[in-house]
Amino acid sequence: MTEPPGRRERKKAATRQKIADAALRLFLERGYDAVGIRDVAAEADVAVTTLFSHFASKEALVFEQDEDFEHRLTRAVTDRAPHEPLIPALQSEIRAMVRHCTARSGAPIWRMIDGSPALRKYEESMRLRHAETLATAIAADPGLSRGTTASRTIARFVVDAHALAREAADPDGAVDEIFRMIEAAWEVTLPARPV
Repeated sequence: MTEPPGRRERKKAATRQKIADAALRLFLERGYDAVGIRDVAAEADVAVTTLFSHFASKEALVFEQDEDFEHRLTRAVTDRAPHEPLIPALQSEIRAMVRHCTARSGAPIWRMIDGSPALRKYEESMRLRHAETLATAIAADPGLSRGTTASRTIARFVVDAHALAREAADPDGAVDEIFRMIEAAWEVTLPARPV
């Protein structure tokens, strides 16, 4: 059982959220390229150094849930019940993440991301990092019996499923379609049984 966060952790989380909210508000009002770090710090009423202690870059302000998404993918592997199949657990997590990103409030944010080369580049590097973290979790699970290449390939497919489904006209249908292919690929990676 995890302990609830202490006062210091709650205060840090509140400051981080205040900065992220201020940044998003400014980016959506003025445009991503028209807003500087100092503008965000002033809007959030924090020092620039405080902003950078919570976010490594301007791009990171847009993807403030990056670490949470990465942890959710890893937990879909590590926290599933014994003998629970991997692919349905990942599909469930990706579906939840796609629904979050395709909610009505998310549309302006994704339009902003799609319109910014810097944000698209950051998103791509973020997806690669998420895929590597997920691959490590898959490869480390002794019950899955897959090698590094299979783990990395499936992880990449899963992370890319999020982006593909998010952009689809029918995101839920896209998740189902993509995961049927991922399931087939996963089955192909099963180690051959001795004859």
